[in-house]
Order: sequence, then structure tokens, then C-alpha cells
Amino acid sequence: MRLVRRSLLVLAGLGFVVCVVAAHYYYKGFYKWKHGPTKAFDPRGVKRAEADRLSEKAAGIRSFLSSSRKSYNRNMAFLVDMHLPSGKNRFFVYDLNKDSVLLSGLVAHGCGPRSFSLSPEFSNVDGSSCSALGRYRIGNPYKGQFGRAYLLYGLDTSNDRALERHIVLHSYSCVPDGETDPYPICNSRGCPMVSPAFLTQLQPMIDASKKPVLLWIFD
Repeated sequence: MRLVRRSLLVLAGLGFVVCVVAAHYYYKGFYKWKHGPTKAFDPRGVKRAEADRLSEKAAGIRSFLSSSRKSYNRNMAFLVDMHLPSGKNRFFVYDLNKDSVLLSGLVAHGCGPRSFSLSPEFSNVDGSSCSALGRYRIGNPYKGQFGRAYLLYGLDTSNDRALERHIVLHSYSCVPDGETDPYPICNSRGCPMVSPAFLTQLQPMIDASKKPVLLWIFD
């Protein structure tokens, strides 16, 4: 009987330890980013391979700008790398002149046909709730369901139904301020959705620009 009691006590102790460890990682990954202090966005966290990829896309933006008949902001562009996990900063404000990242933050992808999708699926179909790859012209701001938002005009065949699909740049409180990787963040209905704090940083850049800013979502 004593042996059984001791065995039960040992099992109970192990269970308690497991619960404590699980709670610790839960707090670090899913609770702390929502209830803890806001972290500053740090563009210096971009790894070399990621920086090279961004530089390549920036070259593509510059090529597009030089051949376009329409006038866009030639100094700055927004690059969204959907190849990165949602818990990592993958929305980049890019300096086209200095070939460097000015600012980075989290951005949600569309949930698609499911209630939650760990990885993005891409579609230009209305009602798909998917993100759409391609270049966008950032349009005028307006007050929408989630507060301040910016119209997006798709410039490629892969995203030319953005306006029809109500795909806009907006913020939502479920998107945290700091990275949560390896934990994912929430999904959107196809919009590039950022945190309220990050949109507050993007807003003066967009509003102060005399010419439209380009946003490129790629994978």
C-alpha cells in the first residue's frame, strides 16, 4: 500500500512539473505577447539570407518603377515576405536608395477555406479568404470596420481583384507587436493585417508620401 502511495505521489509530482513547464512556454508564446510590454520594432534582426532576398525584390521594384508610366514613390516600398512564418517579422519598410530595411513588423495572412491556416494559401478569387500575391498600389485611407485602413489596388493578374474583394491594409488587436515565433499569430480574411502599433508607424510614411507607395506581397 505504501509503495502504491509513493508511486502516486511521484506521478503527481511529475504531472505538476509538466504543467509548470507547459504553463511557462504558454506564457512566453501566447500570453506574454498579448499582455506583456510592447516591444520596439528592430530592423536589425534581419538575417543575411533574408536581407539578400529583400534586396532582390527591391531590385524588381526599381525595375518596375523605371518601366511604369504611372508615378510612384521611388524612395520607399513595402515588402511582405509570405515565405517566412507568421510569428516572425515579415512586413518590411524598405529604403530603395540605400537598399536597407527601415522598419519591420508582423503581418497576418488569409485563413483560406479553414478557420485557421498555419501557412498561407494564395488566391485572387472573391470569397476565398486567401492572401493574393503581387504588387499593390496603396490608396487613400478610410475608416473601416477595424478603424483606419488603406485601399489596395492590385497591379498584377494575381491580385487585380483586390478592390472587389475588399482587400485592404488595416490593423487588428489580435496581431501582436513583437515576434512570437515559433508560435503563429492570428489569420485575416485575406488582408495584409498588422498590429495597431505597427500601423501607427506606417501611417505617417504613407500619408506624407506625395506619390503612391507600392506594396509587394511575395512568397
